[in-house]
Amino acid sequence: MFKHRLLLTGLIVSLVFSLLAAGCGQQKTQQANAPASAQSAVPADKIKFNIGYLPAVGHVLYFVAKEKGFYEQEGLDVELFQFTNSGEGLNAIKAGKLDAGSFGTSAPQVFIAKGTPFVNIGGMQSEGHAIVTKPENAEQYASVQSFVGKKVATVRLATGDAVWRSAMSQAGIDWKNQVTIQELDSPAAVLEAVKKGAADAGLVWVPFSEMAEKQGLKIVSWSAQHMDGHVCCRVVALEDKLKTNQEAYIRYSRASIRAYDFYLNNHAETLDIISKYVKLDKELLEKATYSGHIHSIPDPDKKRFTAFWEAMKTAGYIQSDIDISKHVNSDIYKTALDQLIQREPQNATYQQLAKDFAANNL
Repeated sequence: MFKHRLLLTGLIVSLVFSLLAAGCGQQKTQQANAPASAQSAVPADKIKFNIGYLPAVGHVLYFVAKEKGFYEQEGLDVELFQFTNSGEGLNAIKAGKLDAGSFGTSAPQVFIAKGTPFVNIGGMQSEGHAIVTKPENAEQYASVQSFVGKKVATVRLATGDAVWRSAMSQAGIDWKNQVTIQELDSPAAVLEAVKKGAADAGLVWVPFSEMAEKQGLKIVSWSAQHMDGHVCCRVVALEDKLKTNQEAYIRYSRASIRAYDFYLNNHAETLDIISKYVKLDKELLEKATYSGHIHSIPDPDKKRFTAFWEAMKTAGYIQSDIDISKHVNSDIYKTALDQLIQREPQNATYQQLAKDFAANNL
């Protein structure tokens, strides 16, 4: 009886080991047949990658990707560098000190028009600019024509400024002669000019639009009313760097897309993260980030980037025959998105981004 039990036990052990071996073999076969992108979800190496940013709500994807460890998980050793204005940041990219950065749309397109080989590889912010005035004057600005004869404070090369001037040109307004435009150094200076009466109205962006309301001013229109869905901060890089280090940019793009998914689905924690980079009251941060007037989408949006180029020409910012579509690389973003969809085929955010990409880039 004892011998029979030993024999039975031996058979069971052998069967278990056989099943385990078969399972391991099957697992190896499945791994071998899995897409390369799925196998290398977490790259073993780390690529050094420097990113420039402005302390603005619209740059939320940088902040989330850094704080949540998405850059590191995608195989990047990222260092973020803060700048005070777009010109400084773009010059740092041009000099090769940064691998990428987002400093508006107007400014990089001006650089491109002057021969700088910048390439748009992704999005960071869309829309989010507003025109403000004193409450008692708000009803005067029911249309673009209302600005004729007025003094308007703005920040030159701000995305919203180009959108606004383009809208006036399309409406037949000679804004160079019919509108007095005061170009100031910062949106804070614009708010002061409006409050003191030195300007009838002013053009700012989030979160200064929310700050304007808190300071007693009134928003009379948003930039999207003049150009629906217009792009703002585009992520740009030098053409040569894209050619020699494409893998780093694909990894960057994967982290950015993951940050977008987090930003959409985790409002409270996202606001906590933004508050580390943008020193503003939490209530204003929330309103600015999730008001619906600003969108932080990683898609390069070739269609609207091209439309903005035409608006810049209409607004008189640039005179150029350059084919701006050649300064957009949508393939890096598409490759990164496809890889993430392979990892998480049921992710609703990724599926929607794929649909948006087809509409905005092809």
